[in-house]
Amino acid sequence: MSQPAQALEPSKSYRWLVLFWLSLTMFGNYYFYDALEPLADLLQKQLHYTDQNIGLLNSFYSIAPIMTVFLGGLLIDRLGVRRALLTFGCICLAGSMLTAASPSFAIMASGRFVFGMGAESLIVALTAAVAKWFKGKELSFALGMQLMLARFGSWLAQNSASWAHPAYETWRGPWLVGVAFVTLCVIGPIAYWIMEARAESRFSLGRAGEADKIVAADVWDLLTNRSFLLLVGLCVIFYSAIFPFETFAVKYFMDAHGTTRAMGGFLLSVLTAFTMFGTPIVGLFSDKVGRRATIMCLGVLLLLPVFLMMGYTHVSLYVPMAILGFAFTFVPAIIWPSVAYIVPERALGTALGLMTMVQNVGMAGLNWGLGRANDAAGASAANPSGYLPMLHILTVMGLLGTVLAFLLRQRETGPNGHGLETIRAGK
Repeated sequence: MSQPAQALEPSKSYRWLVLFWLSLTMFGNYYFYDALEPLADLLQKQLHYTDQNIGLLNSFYSIAPIMTVFLGGLLIDRLGVRRALLTFGCICLAGSMLTAASPSFAIMASGRFVFGMGAESLIVALTAAVAKWFKGKELSFALGMQLMLARFGSWLAQNSASWAHPAYETWRGPWLVGVAFVTLCVIGPIAYWIMEARAESRFSLGRAGEADKIVAADVWDLLTNRSFLLLVGLCVIFYSAIFPFETFAVKYFMDAHGTTRAMGGFLLSVLTAFTMFGTPIVGLFSDKVGRRATIMCLGVLLLLPVFLMMGYTHVSLYVPMAILGFAFTFVPAIIWPSVAYIVPERALGTALGLMTMVQNVGMAGLNWGLGRANDAAGASAANPSGYLPMLHILTVMGLLGTVLAFLLRQRETGPNGHGLETIRAGK
């Protein structure tokens, strides 16, 4: 007797093809975010943007999710995953086109803001879609593979000065290459829509995963959870040291260390390459041995020498960038899963939403702050020492992060711990 159609599930190959289109969507998203980094010096030379202007382009991107996180998954719940993916993908494309439309800073910043609104919401919808297809199966591995392909988008953008060299004759060229990749944010959701619609008529599909959202009733409980507050502080400081540095890294390497744009982009992509392959390995290792707070301490400690090495030694830039890559592998692999250990399950969406919101506040502030510091010190190829205040600020961020990481470890190894150090997979 044949099995009823509604009880059947899509084949494994069908699910992985769905994941391919979802990952391709994330790839286009990540590419355009990082397209700014090798372009920064052209914006300064051709459009006379200051470093503060350049930092603000990424600040506006970060401001967008500060506002949209309050909506959380409401739009996704109302529209459904398919419509949400296509809607947010179209917003990303519109934002990227607006970014490339005019040399006006106001218009370009508006484009980055619109792109940020679509991009961060798109990431939430993509996570919900993956959960719908892989929950109870290979969910962690599927999310890891999606993130790996997404970070390949970052790597490709950072190296675009090599493989798309003719585009760098003008400031608009690299943006237009980015717009071409952002079309994947529309093509991917369309392909997903077709595949899911076909599957729904033949198979039994799971429900979409819940999106992170702020629930007011849970906020007070989180604000009295000391471990959670330490984790949020560590998250803000760590990400605020890494991503704002990336905004200026290629320009800094060119001005202060005499690299070409292509070499500067490649040096920056060393960090991305570490995270592409290292994050899943570190996550698996922490699941096996526990010691999550200890691993985060080691990761943040690695930040301390990195920026001083760049500013005050003649060591090859590969060395500090490799150390930074290790740090960025250790901490993100642990910090987000750790939230699930220290807050109640009912408050998990609120906790992740709050942490994302505060993280973006920090990133917006540091992107602007580092740009202003560079301008105040006259940072340029003619005055490479003008970048030292930026490096000092980043080192201080690393010091503050180290203090918070050790305070978190101290609490988690005491009587009020939540199991970050002790819980292992299967134990």
